[in-house]
Formats: sequence, C-alpha cells, structure tokens
Amino acid sequence: MYYTYIINNSSYNSTTIVMRTNSNTRRRFLQAAGVTVALPLLESGNAHAREASTPPAQRLVCIGTYLGFHQKAFYPEASGFNYEASELLKPVDHLRDEFTVFSGLDHRAGNGHGNWSTFLAGQKNNQISLDQIVAPKISRESRFESLQISAGKVSRPMNFSKEGIALPMIERPSVLYKKLFSSPDDRQRLDYLLDSGQSALDSVREQAKGLKQRVSKQDQRKLDEYFSALRDVEQRVAKQRENLASPVANVDYELPEYDPIAPTLMLECENVMYDLMALALQTDSSRVITMNIGGLGQVFTLDGRTLRAGYHALSHHGNDPDKIRDLVRVELEHMRSFGRFLEQLKQKTDANNQPLLESTLVLLGTGMGDASRHSNRDLPTVVAGGGLNHGQHLAFDPKDDSALLGDLYITMMQQLGLETSNFSNAKNNLNEHLV
Repeated sequence: MYYTYIINNSSYNSTTIVMRTNSNTRRRFLQAAGVTVALPLLESGNAHAREASTPPAQRLVCIGTYLGFHQKAFYPEASGFNYEASELLKPVDHLRDEFTVFSGLDHRAGNGHGNWSTFLAGQKNNQISLDQIVAPKISRESRFESLQISAGKVSRPMNFSKEGIALPMIERPSVLYKKLFSSPDDRQRLDYLLDSGQSALDSVREQAKGLKQRVSKQDQRKLDEYFSALRDVEQRVAKQRENLASPVANVDYELPEYDPIAPTLMLECENVMYDLMALALQTDSSRVITMNIGGLGQVFTLDGRTLRAGYHALSHHGNDPDKIRDLVRVELEHMRSFGRFLEQLKQKTDANNQPLLESTLVLLGTGMGDASRHSNRDLPTVVAGGGLNHGQHLAFDPKDDSALLGDLYITMMQQLGLETSNFSNAKNNLNEHLV
C-alpha cells in the first residue's frame, strides 16, 4: 500500500515523497522530527494524535495448555516467512499473516508438572504472572480488571498475584456468562454479598489494628503486608460496586442447555469459553483474559472413534506412534478452536470500528515442552494480533541463553504500552523480529 508524506523541513524543499511501507514502518516514519503529514487514511484531524498516544495493542489474552503440544507436529521444519505449515498449524494456516510461531524459547525453569505454572510467571513458581503485571495498566477502566477461566478441570494454577498467590479460575461457562452479563436479580444478590464482605473486612481490619500494638517488630512487618493485601481486596470490592451501577451489555448469545464440565466434554467447554472471551473483549468487559486448558485422564471420542487412552496418558506416549497419532488428534481440536477464536476477533470490532485482533495480543503457549519426558524446555508458542510483524516462524536455539520466553513477554508488554525492560530472568526483547 502507498502513503504520501509531505516533508516540511529546512533540509527539504517541501518535497513530496511516495514510498511503499507497512504500518510499523509508517509509525516509525511519523516519529521523525519536523515531519508534517498529509494522510488520507485519517478520519479526523485528531487521528494522528490518537495514533501517537495510543499503544498498538490494548488487550491481552493468554491461553495455556497443560499438556503442551507434540513438538514434531507443531514446529515447521523451516524458519522465516516462507515456512510450510506443520500438521498442527494447518487448521490456522489461512491466518498465518496474523500470527508468529516460536520455537526454542522457555524460562530455563525446572522440569516436571510442578513447574508448569512458570508459564506466565517466569523462571520460578508463585511469582506475579504476565497477565497480572499488565492488567492494572491497561484494564483498570474495564468492569473486570482481569478474568481467569479454565476449560476442564486443571491441576496447576496459571495466574499469580503480586504476592504470589494463585488466583482462582472460573470453570463453568454459565458462571462466566452471568458474571459478564448479569440479570437484575444476579446484581441484587452480588450487592448483598458485597455488603457482607465489606462488613467482614471492617471487622478483620479492626482486630488486626489492635493486634499490631501487642506484637513484635517482625510480626508488625507481617501485619503491614497483610494490610497491603487487605487494601487490594477493598479496592476490588469498590470496583465491583462500581460495576453494579454500570450498564451491562446486551449480547445475542445462547449458552448450551447445560454446562459442558464433564471431563469428556472439555473440548466443548473450550469452544464455549472462547465464544465468551470474544464477547468479553467486544463489550470491553475486560481487557486481560486468560484461559487454562486442562489435561487429565479424560478419554475423548473424536469423529465417532473413541481414543485408545486418556488425554494425559497419550501425552506420555513414550514415542508410541499410535499414541502420538491420537494425541495429535486432540491437539488438532485445540488448534481448530484457537483458529475460530482468532477469526471471531478479526470479525468483531472495537469502539473505533477496528477489528479486535488488530489491538489484541493473543498468546497461545504452555509450561510443558515435552510432556512425555516431563521437560519444561523449548515451549511451543504462538502470538497473534496486536499490531506485530507476523507471518513467520522464529526459531531459536534452546541451548542458547541469548533468547528466553521472557524476552517475548517484554516485547508484548512494550507493545501494550508498558515501560519495562525485564521479566523474571529475561532482560532483552524480541523487538527486532516483531516490531
């Protein structure tokens, strides 16, 4: 696409330059000193100012699969822009210009299921997770600063507060729907619960104040930490009270007649949760949403055939080709669901009538690189949307510490407008590849 730039600078004689550029190059060009621009794309005289002040991405979605993806079926053989889609990427290959595939990245965390929770937290468990770093910065004005949901029962947490406390997840689609689009009766009940909760907080605060006068200095410091956490809770209660007074969006969406929470219905639950996530973003109910996709012993029936073992057992395939085949069939369902979600974000628009995917960073990843070996290295990862330079497979050497998964997170945070240069054990970024 061509844009016309009129340069008004003492070094130039009002020269008109026509150049081919993508949106990222155009952004950098506009930042040059002394440039006056005539842009036919702008709808009003304030549009340029909005572009300069608004970060490319305003929303974050993180999706984590507990059992990961089979690496040989996930990673393309070639890197760069001209890669051939792997088996697991074929369901989303028609969207390849909207996402980037990463191989070789991880947090250099310990191995085993117990360290899966480092996925969004960095090198160590129980550290504040990526979503909770971002949420107070970009989602404070939304009804819900962040939403944590799951598809199926999960055995490991994915989200941690700044105090390192694991955050609960919403498992039932009907509960998430009511939370997002509550009826007057639901709101009255929540008002009653908030009144009860505030009374409990007031009582606990008074008891803690009296206790602080009678304990040691070390215990006083602990109580100070407690008061800090208490203030966070009170702020959340106040935010929920504001939400009660806010109008709730009307959406044309019909839930299933029953919650698909039985283990064998996990894939159905995943699809419904994706639908509700898209609606939550469209209505600006929240700008930070995470979904934890479980993986226990459920035995799926796909295309009329019952798989030979449970999902978790298939992930421990021991290189058995039959188990790998069935495992990849389950993972293909995850990728088809992910593709439908991206398509929804392309079709739905934000308040500026722009596709949601343009301003939403979507991370699909895992804390498990190879479940069969309990390895947390080389984590299959996809990032979509958010105004990044997509359409490529970025392959890094998993034995080289020069690139970590946290470096990708730093780029994502910067794309969301956060001024940061570190995440856990990572202190670089991947901007040269993506921005």
